[in-house]
Amino acid sequence: MTAAGWAQIIVFCAVLVALVPLLGGYLARVFTYEARRPQTWKQYAASVVTFSLLSWLLLYGVLRARMPWDLAFNTSSSFVTNTNWQYYAGETTLTGFIQMVGLAVQNFVSAAVGLIVAVVLIRGIAGRPLGNFFEDLTRAVLRVLLPISVVGALVLASQGVLQSLDFPVASQEIIKVLGTNGGGFFNVNSAMPFENPNGFTNVLEMLAMLAIPASLTYTYGRMVGSQRQGWTIFGVMFALFAVSVVVIALAESHATPAQQAAGLTGANLEGKELRFGTAGSALWSVVTTATSTGAVNAALESLTGIGGLVPMANMAYGESVFGGVGTGLYTMLFYVLLAVFIGGLMVGRTPEYLGKKLEAREIKLIVASLLVTPLLVLVATGIATATDHGQASIFAAGPQGFSESLYAYLSQANNNGSAFAGYTGLTFADLLGGLVMLVGRFAPIVLTLAVAGALATKRVAPAGLGTMRTDTPTFAVLITGTVVIVGALTFLPALLLGPVVQGLTTQLF
Repeated sequence: MTAAGWAQIIVFCAVLVALVPLLGGYLARVFTYEARRPQTWKQYAASVVTFSLLSWLLLYGVLRARMPWDLAFNTSSSFVTNTNWQYYAGETTLTGFIQMVGLAVQNFVSAAVGLIVAVVLIRGIAGRPLGNFFEDLTRAVLRVLLPISVVGALVLASQGVLQSLDFPVASQEIIKVLGTNGGGFFNVNSAMPFENPNGFTNVLEMLAMLAIPASLTYTYGRMVGSQRQGWTIFGVMFALFAVSVVVIALAESHATPAQQAAGLTGANLEGKELRFGTAGSALWSVVTTATSTGAVNAALESLTGIGGLVPMANMAYGESVFGGVGTGLYTMLFYVLLAVFIGGLMVGRTPEYLGKKLEAREIKLIVASLLVTPLLVLVATGIATATDHGQASIFAAGPQGFSESLYAYLSQANNNGSAFAGYTGLTFADLLGGLVMLVGRFAPIVLTLAVAGALATKRVAPAGLGTMRTDTPTFAVLITGTVVIVGALTFLPALLLGPVVQGLTTQLF
């Protein structure tokens, strides 16, 4: 990759770091208030599930006007869970009205739900009342997502992104990326010039994807009264993010083995928009899978074998490397608490985090939450590749075909929504994928709220000489190791069968 490409990546990262305290401080002010009617964690969880169920039913009813029942089931599950997996071409299947009333509304409220669940966990760790779902949801939409989206839509429209009643693209595009939703108005998503016309919009949309997930680490530090805690978590996320960017940039700077066998040299530009180049495409591929956005500006299936491994590894972390709006922070906080537990066992002390003892109940809930996604992915991939109904959706043969299935369920279970093209939406895939998305979204949310409720009632013990520091580089290394070992390595055998094998062969498909 050229020096200009590396410079673009470095400048992008610098702008992101500068944005974190600004937006993070604002989010802390928005969600630091006294709720009029505080709820228990069970009441909060019941509100989340009930609201989401009603949203699903309303969206399903709207979509049935243009879709068969199985596709409407999958799409409703997709948008309510902030996944935005699409088995259809938006510009030909749906009208502009349905895009606005059905999909765009869910882009706002599904992102808001993830955001406020993270805020509830922060309050629980800080020992504060958990708040009220409806007050939090209103603040998230009206004070965070909507104001930024209005400004962002105007900027995108000024750059050539379509905006009209028939093609309300700019207004949907900004919340698509800001809310880490990812569902495009057009079938080719952000590779379409009407959604992402130039290099400036490309960078702006990538920053929008990372803005809230990254800034929430600063919000966390502010709300628990220790900014070092927030920066430590940000450092872990950023380090894993940077490794992914470097690996994919280097991988895509060279031709694939199949291209080399055909006598082609230079960067792998297959499936990429030349207006973005290797740097803009590689960086986007990391941003969209490190977060739970899933939007694409290049064909992920056209990446090199090792390049295609990076998006899968990002999702294998379980949305902990920045992740989705809210979901990324509460998943990473679970890895932090698990690292505290492991560190406590290593030194023979009762694990404590910010003065609160971590006992059997909390650890069981945390482990259950972290295991839900891997179980969903591996079981669903096994069913999809071992049954005739599942195999009917696979287009390619060999390791690429296996990668299609693995990527599909990694994406859906992690509520990401990106895909390797070729995986076809048939009734079996619609139903299995819809169920995976629903369980992958709401099981961790309920478990997160349960942990928040348990921590909120614990007394804070003063730190002593033997208390393990959780805001040091040493602890950051422990968190990183926990994420890599518990998260990514769970999928190592599956990753070896797919992208790694493909990276070692000259087979094109």
